[in-house]
Amino acid sequence: MAQRKLRQKSKVLKRSVVINGRKTSISLEQDFWMALGEIAATQNASISEVVTVIDRDRKHDNLSSAIRLYVLDYYRQLAGK
Repeated sequence: MAQRKLRQKSKVLKRSVVINGRKTSISLEQDFWMALGEIAATQNASISEVVTVIDRDRKHDNLSSAIRLYVLDYYRQLAGK
């Protein structure tokens, strides 16, 4: 029971992003939106610009999953893994 109290549900946020001139909605957990914003800032880019690159290079059908994997890979590379 104590473990359940320690777990917090991550809030999923739906945001609109422009990819190649078209608007699309993406649902991600708040932590992923924050990490994506941090990554974009390090690249002097907007979130839309980073998502456009992810969309172009993705190997998965689901864009939200591709973004999560991109963020994971980014931080793994920083950690040297």
